[in-house]
Amino acid sequence: MIKSMTAFAGAEAAIGNSTISCEMRSVNHRYCDITLKLPERLRFMETDLRSVVAEKINRGKIECTLTYKEQAKDGQNFIVNMDAVATLLAATDAIEQKMPTALAFSALDVLAFPGIRQEPNTDKEQLGQGITALVKQTLAQLLEVREREGAQLKLLVEERCLKMQGYVASAGKRMPEVLLLLRNKLNDKITELVAEPDFDRLEQELVFMAQKLDITEELDRLETHIAEVLRVLNQNEPIGRRLDFLMQELNREANTLGSKSADKEMTQIAIELKVLIEQMREQIQNIE
Repeated sequence: MIKSMTAFAGAEAAIGNSTISCEMRSVNHRYCDITLKLPERLRFMETDLRSVVAEKINRGKIECTLTYKEQAKDGQNFIVNMDAVATLLAATDAIEQKMPTALAFSALDVLAFPGIRQEPNTDKEQLGQGITALVKQTLAQLLEVREREGAQLKLLVEERCLKMQGYVASAGKRMPEVLLLLRNKLNDKITELVAEPDFDRLEQELVFMAQKLDITEELDRLETHIAEVLRVLNQNEPIGRRLDFLMQELNREANTLGSKSADKEMTQIAIELKVLIEQMREQIQNIE
């Protein structure tokens, strides 16, 4: 199933005395680029979490952010490092003696100072298992969004492929008319310039011009590439890079078709093909 590289998901869970929140953002990227933003307390989980994400995602820039906050249970008191409090207060007394006015702060200001409040000891194994489960839950949501958006991208690309097939068929039907118009145009011009035109030479020139303007190979390759795009869209693996390569090939054939255009209608067909290819290319940039 096609997956988009653009998605967002978030979840949270109560683990021990903490509430852990997890957010994941995904955007398009040439390779798989995983960024983890973890509080210092959860840094020990970085390697395991990176492996969890990399196991499910092959391409895209993934940003995973974890935050936590302690939740005091009923009857549970704050654990305060009283030695740190004493050191802090002694330092403030020394500073006050150097200043013309006394410092004014409350006990809450003291509690907010780094190192004053001690966090309760937690079971790292229990915490790690809970965080891993939370990340997997968030990742599952992210993948669901990527698949849902990928299905929409598939429909858009298929729709443009069908339009391209219509233009390729029109170009094939138009070519005999172009050669006939070119033949009549050359015949009229030569008749005006020469009293007794050499029609054998005219036939030779027409054959030469027909070969020069022949777009059969370009149309065949366009049909082949379009069929390949439709086939690749139904594969159950990352297909973004393959589709990007096919867009380059389609664009090359459309350019050649435009350079061989002998009338206004054929030129317009080449332009419409290039527009559709560019629209597909922009959508494919978001496909994994």
